[in-house]
This record gives sequence, structure tokens and C-alpha cells, in this order.
Amino acid sequence: MTGVCAASACVGTRALAMRGAAALAVLVLAVTMPNAAQAADPASGASGATAPIAPAEKLLFLTPHLQGVASQTELDYSLVISAPPDKQTDRIRVLVASAGNVNGDATVSDASGTVQLPANLPCNPVVLYFLERDIGEMEQATGGQRRYFQQRVRLALAAGPAITDTTVQLDGKSVKARKVVIQPYLHDPNAQRFPKFTSKRYTFIFADGVPGGVSLLRTDVPGDNDDFAHPLKTETLSYEGSLHKLTPPPAHGTPSSPAAPPNGPRASR
Repeated sequence: MTGVCAASACVGTRALAMRGAAALAVLVLAVTMPNAAQAADPASGASGATAPIAPAEKLLFLTPHLQGVASQTELDYSLVISAPPDKQTDRIRVLVASAGNVNGDATVSDASGTVQLPANLPCNPVVLYFLERDIGEMEQATGGQRRYFQQRVRLALAAGPAITDTTVQLDGKSVKARKVVIQPYLHDPNAQRFPKFTSKRYTFIFADGVPGGVSLLRTDVPGDNDDFAHPLKTETLSYEGSLHKLTPPPAHGTPSSPAAPPNGPRASR
């Protein structure tokens, strides 16, 4: 299927994201409250001591990516799902309600509407949206349990993957960025149950110069013999632009500001 995803497909996408909310809430809990996460996961063998938070975890979940973004700003992202010969696209929107997301009330929506996500987190919620979709899809494709896939992603980030310097293009200019790459299932003792995904690769690129901090989120399922040049499936969420939404009209009887000229600028990207 090519083009903007059909309504039925988008509803399915939203369902996967909503069902994944609990799993990612546990993932974020593991980052922000290691003791609580260890207590909830006796199989981890943790002794109860607080584990240090890895820099990659901080970058994804504990960084105030929306700092400096004005209130009522919409951040637009393009989601492209490619499984040759099929291709689907969707537009993902993050509405920053309070300046800098100081109230932790930013919301995410896709073609199906607003998506329920863990609230009051400092990070850009589009990160959670992307990972929750992925966890739901892994569960659906393999028949495994979502908590298991959530845990593999958490452990891969907690293992301290390298954060490398890179650059991205923004409005025709190079912007400094940071990249994290993980392969959560590469050394998974249970990987034989889903061999197609053993080498699945996750790439996260963040740039302070990009509004909202998130430049690119990507997963790649390689072809035969770990052929990433010809992947079986790739999902990419990339920053497209920002839009400052107009202030809602005043309530009846409330004085309003002078109207802008008919041909005046209404929004900027």
C-alpha cells in the first residue's frame, strides 16, 4: 500500500501505540526509579542497589527536548514504513501546549487522532510514541510478550551504548547532532524464536538545533545475511518542521486583539 496510510491501518497503528503505553511506562520507570524497576523484575537478579542511569537513557527519556519551544507550537514528523514493495506514510504531530513543556502536557497525534502516552515526562513524547509502536509490532509479528521486548530495549540502552557525534541538515544547514545505535536482540538467548529480528537495529538521532530535539528515529530489519543495504523492513520517523498555532478565539463578550491583515502571515514553518 503506497501513500498516506488508510483509515483502517491508522486505527490499527493507534491501537498498537495505546496497548504499548503500559510497557513504555515500565521502561521509563526503570530509567527514573531503578529500585522500583528491579523490585518489579526479580528475574533480573538485581541486588536492590540503585543502578546508575546510562547516558543513552538520559538522552532519550530524561532530557527536556522541548525546552525553548513556544506554547501552542506543533512539531511535525514524517513516519515512513517501508517493507518492499509496500510503503506507508503518516504525519505525526506533537502539540506543545505549555512553553517549553513546563507542565508536561505535550500531546502526540497521528492520522487516527490523539495517542495516549505516559504523561509528565521531560522528553519529547514522540520518542515514546515511536518505541511503543515498535513494541506492539514486535509482539504482533512474533507472538511474544510486549514486556519482554520492552525489557530488551531497556537493557540495550542501560548497557551504555556509545553516543557519537554526527550532523543533520536543517533548512539547508548542517546542525550538530548526537546518535545512539542499539541492537537489543543481537545476543538475546531467546533470539532463535524470532530469527528474522535478531540483528534488528535501532537508531536515534537528537540535535539541540532541531525544535523538539528529535531529528530521526529509525529501525531496520536487515535482509538475508544481515544485509542492511536491502532491509526487509525500515521504519523512519523524521522531523519535518514546526508550526506556531494561532491563539484560540476569545470567548463571547471578551475583547479581542485587532485582526491581522487578510494577507498577513498566519503561521511559520
